[in-house]
This record gives sequence, C-alpha cells and structure tokens, in this order.
Amino acid sequence: MEQTNDIKLAVVGAAGRMGREVLGAIATFPNVTLVAGVDHPKHPDQNRDVGVLAGGNPTNIPLTADLEAAVSAADVAIDFSSHELTDRLARLASTHGCNLVTGTTGISPKGLNGLKKAAQAIAVVASPNMSIGMNLLFGLVAEVVKTLGADYDVEIIEWHHRNKKDAPSGTAVRLAQIAAEASGMTLEQTGRFTRHGLIGPRPKGEIGVCAVRAGDVVGDHTVLFGGDGERIELIHRVTNRAAFAKGAIRAALWLVGRAPGMYDMSDVLGMRDRNANQP
Repeated sequence: MEQTNDIKLAVVGAAGRMGREVLGAIATFPNVTLVAGVDHPKHPDQNRDVGVLAGGNPTNIPLTADLEAAVSAADVAIDFSSHELTDRLARLASTHGCNLVTGTTGISPKGLNGLKKAAQAIAVVASPNMSIGMNLLFGLVAEVVKTLGADYDVEIIEWHHRNKKDAPSGTAVRLAQIAAEASGMTLEQTGRFTRHGLIGPRPKGEIGVCAVRAGDVVGDHTVLFGGDGERIELIHRVTNRAAFAKGAIRAALWLVGRAPGMYDMSDVLGMRDRNANQP
C-alpha cells in the first residue's frame, strides 16, 4: 500500500521520454512534491520549466544540470537517465540521504556496485521495468518454468521502438534470468542471444532471447513455452509509458521510512512476502 507521508521528489533524466512521464504523473499523487528535474547540461531544454516540458502547467522549477543540489533537496530521486550516470548518482544520493528509485537499464558492473554500496546507507529500488503488470509476469514465469519442467523450451521475444539504444531490453534479460534460475541454472549457462546460420538442433535447456526494433512500440514482451503438441504464451504489452511512471512513483512512496537496502518491485508490491508465506 502507498505511504501517506508527503515526500519531496527529484526526477533524474527529466527531459527524456520516461522523465517527462514521471513529471506528468506526479500531479496524480497529492502527497508528492516535485523539487527538482535534472538532465544533461547540454540538453537543449535546460532552464525550461519542467511542468511545461512535461506538457502541463508551469511549476516554477527549471530543468537543471545540478545533480547534487537536486538530490540534497529531495527525499527520493527517481532515475530514468543513463547507465553512465548510475555510479555518480548512487554516491551523491547516499551522501545526502536521498533514497533512490532507478529504472535505468544497461547498468554496468561499476554502476551496479555503486548501487549496492549506496544501499548500505539508503534504500534503493532498482528494476528494469516499473510496471505492475510486468512484475506480476516475473512471478508467473518462475511458476510456469517450475511447473512445466525441462520438457518445454523457453523463448523470450521483445519488441521496442526504433530509437531504443540497448538490446535486448533489461526486462527481457530479467525474464531470462528468472526462467534460468527457476530451472536451477544461470543465464550464463543457458542463455542464447543470437542465432544465425547452421546452428544445429536446439540444446535442451537453452533460453532464447530475441530483440525486435521497429516502429514506435513502447514495449512488448512475450515468453513462449514450447512443448510437444502445445505451447503456452505469456504476453505483456505496454501502450503508454504512464504505466512505468506510476509504478516508479509508487516505489518512491514505498521507500519512505524504509531501512537501507537493495529492493525491487516485488518488495514494493508485497509479492515477495506472499511468496515467502506459501508452503
């Protein structure tokens, strides 16, 4: 359940697609106060009012490049910026006691280590996908893999807009990791990210991941389980980025008063607690 406490929120990557969605969604959360919007110092919208930037009313808050000032003024920062910024953001957030929600994908080992170190002092929610539906799918995939066993092949197909920079999506990688772990393996052991040429029969236990880049698709993910004589498909489609934005703000509210540590959307939604109580 969402916290009722008022929180001060900074949005990092505020001028990007997801940043603007978060800015726009804040108005639907009466207990959230925007205090800063941050983006690259060379972004052409620097100093523009972030409310107008998001297609709404003026807020008297200009887009800034001062990341440290933003996190020092906020209770929680929501990050949809670049993986190149993750380590610095984590260090600044930790220094200033600002909890952190990050949906940035393609985070490097250095960035991930930075988040883990910051989580010793602050509460961090990190997830490649903030939508409620996708996080439900994460749990369903694990259950289906455990139920079907090794006789069913697992393939993951993701489709995003032509301008997406990373492939496969962080969400697809997480789905593949979950499937691998549910089968008692690791993705490094079972993952297959490309197929071309005379590859031979499909190895037992392989998890295939295919990335499609075309059009303006926000995000489609299909997890296909293929057996002899039948197949099962679990599909999640996002038609509006508001689903991610509202999930991120929900995570920010959940962090209020939370103990330092690394969390994900399973914690935010209470799914981990429910799974732990199952026999």
